[in-house]
Amino acid sequence: MENQQGISYQRDLFIEQKLNAMRQCGEREDVNGAPALLEGQLGKSNRQGRALAEGLIGIVCSHGNLSRAFKQVKRNKGVAGVDNVPVGKFADWYAINGNKLVDEILQGNYYPNAVRSVTIPKPNGGERELGIPTVQDRVIQQAIMQVLSPIFEQDFSDHSYGFRPKRNAGQALARAGSYVAGGRNIVVDMDMKSFFDEVNHDRLMSRLSKKIGDKRLLHLICRYLQSGIMVGGVNLVRTKGTPQGSPLSPLLSNIVLDELDKELEKRGHCFVRYADDFSIFVRSQRAGERVKESISAYLTTKLKLKVNQEKSVCCESGQTKFLGHTILNDGTLTIADASVKRLKTKVRAITKRNRGRSLEQVVSELTPILRGWLNYFKYASCKKLLRNLDAWIRRKLRCYRLKQCKKTIAMQRFLKSQGVLTWQSWILALSGVGWWRKSGCPQAHQAMNLEWFIRLGIYNMSANYEKFRVNLKPPCTRVCTVVPKNIRYLSLFFIFC
Repeated sequence: MENQQGISYQRDLFIEQKLNAMRQCGEREDVNGAPALLEGQLGKSNRQGRALAEGLIGIVCSHGNLSRAFKQVKRNKGVAGVDNVPVGKFADWYAINGNKLVDEILQGNYYPNAVRSVTIPKPNGGERELGIPTVQDRVIQQAIMQVLSPIFEQDFSDHSYGFRPKRNAGQALARAGSYVAGGRNIVVDMDMKSFFDEVNHDRLMSRLSKKIGDKRLLHLICRYLQSGIMVGGVNLVRTKGTPQGSPLSPLLSNIVLDELDKELEKRGHCFVRYADDFSIFVRSQRAGERVKESISAYLTTKLKLKVNQEKSVCCESGQTKFLGHTILNDGTLTIADASVKRLKTKVRAITKRNRGRSLEQVVSELTPILRGWLNYFKYASCKKLLRNLDAWIRRKLRCYRLKQCKKTIAMQRFLKSQGVLTWQSWILALSGVGWWRKSGCPQAHQAMNLEWFIRLGIYNMSANYEKFRVNLKPPCTRVCTVVPKNIRYLSLFFIFC
């Protein structure tokens, strides 16, 4: 085992033995000269509001930044792109081709690979198209994001919570709940149709150029926006949109929609935005309809985005959902019915009785789903709902276990081994009702009681919810992410450590 661990460690991209090529790149003048150049122009950058240093591309290609980028891509896992090179084999590739790759980026001669197109089902029907870049391009995009994020983060709106450091959905929901509790119980829920596919490249590049003065970096980002997408072996040219699924897309989407945030703030609206999902809170239906019409016109004419008028609504907060939750008139969070239905759909797929999996394996598949679902909805008031869900899941597992018995005698012996009286076990085993009806009988509950499920290791959501509520602190709704002026770009230099 020690030999295997040693071999695995040797193959990592960022260990000493594998970093010779990368260290040579990091010792180059065109890379190491970037921090000094940026530091010399900090005062000018702060006055003009732009990162004017031409060495930003050098910071992107620096050893420390690329090291952090690859480690993040490796943690995210993911599949290979159109070149079929998985994350695990990128280390060997980079050790040979690292110098050439950095040279091409610094000289402006690097052209990204095409993006592999993958479709996944949407929760409310239809399909969502994802773009999977190659591992090489994912590392470069992650490196760009790490440099650009601290520059743009300081100017993002306080009402934006999606894909930002130290911000999460819980904070967005708490702020939305405070608006409703304050009397703004009419919600204008805007739905942007295929937002990631409709982003205007010219407007996005214009926004980027207002903060970034490094033309090589701007050209590289533009090439990523215009890189083709591989569909059925055909490389299609993309003239708008950002591929959803790349490391750079969340930051670019926030840059595009920050213009919307500033417009809403200028108009004095109370709103919360999480990525492309945002809601505006007003006091009357009439005001909501007026806001809905004006913001729809702004998104269409100014930002060149499409609004889904069928899904965009203006109604009371309890009649719509935000981030999977429903907000009652007193500001209390509850779990939306659609979120419960999606969970049940996943549970049904895992506990399907003809899968041919052991009960222990089914439980091991269910546990991370239930734990993650509860961790997301822990701020909601859902004690009774979780008890009902736990009971429903236990019955699904009882049904699964009885079906595994297959024969009458096997079921009778299993029930008897679990403490059911002989004559009672024969009654259930000889019953002609279906498996679901059998799982609800007293004999099944006696044989597979709560202690049996505890030994089995099933995740109990209602019990863990009680533990969460005891130690739970309400999420902070006012998070300051503005960097002080004197250290505004200091985080850019830490990537060399």
